[in-house]
Amino acid sequence: MSDDRAIPAWVRRVGPTIAQDTPDWFTRFAPPDDVARVSAVLILVGPDERGGEDIILTERTAHLRSHAGQVSFPGGRLDPGEGPVDAALRESHEEVGLDPSGVEIVDTLPPLYLTPSSNAVHPVIGWWSEPHPVGVKSAFEVERVVRAPVADLTDPANRFTVTAPGGYHGPGFEIEGLFVWGFTAQLLTTVLDAGGVARPWDEGRRRRLPLKMLSPYLRRWGGTGRR
Repeated sequence: MSDDRAIPAWVRRVGPTIAQDTPDWFTRFAPPDDVARVSAVLILVGPDERGGEDIILTERTAHLRSHAGQVSFPGGRLDPGEGPVDAALRESHEEVGLDPSGVEIVDTLPPLYLTPSSNAVHPVIGWWSEPHPVGVKSAFEVERVVRAPVADLTDPANRFTVTAPGGYHGPGFEIEGLFVWGFTAQLLTTVLDAGGVARPWDEGRRRRLPLKMLSPYLRRWGGTGRR
């Protein structure tokens, strides 16, 4: 493998940094022992056309039962007897047409519990040195696929704090027309911070959750937007 296609140092740094100094987020959202549903997502980093790196993001379709219309990493539920790495690669193939043979697994991160879907999610970090075209392969689940440049993800102009009903606030990104918030935005933030590539941004810059993403909250709380 040539030097320009070697795994970047910042990508290798993410797992060890989190293992050495585990962010509070991983502690607060550690899955319970009796969790029934287990999934995996693939944080796939690769070289982009500008000499940097990018990360694959997907926009989920609006009709899904959970996390409809939201931005996520490719991934899904583990099949019986399947581990997180195999599941992340299989689901990425099924959703966006990724060829698993071209992916080098860099690390796995501690699982995180998504309360709304009662789901323990295992983040898997991968690197592909020779990206091939990817796109919507599962139209039922995926609306759009974007290879988001890390340079744009770390651009302070694309970052803000998201506010939502119930007092929620957390990191957000807007890139390539995607509004990234919640679990995906928090995981992206953690990865960029741990890799040492994040840039300072104005956490006081606040944006409300868009209406199409706000609807599930309004339905849950009787149309008031309050608990």
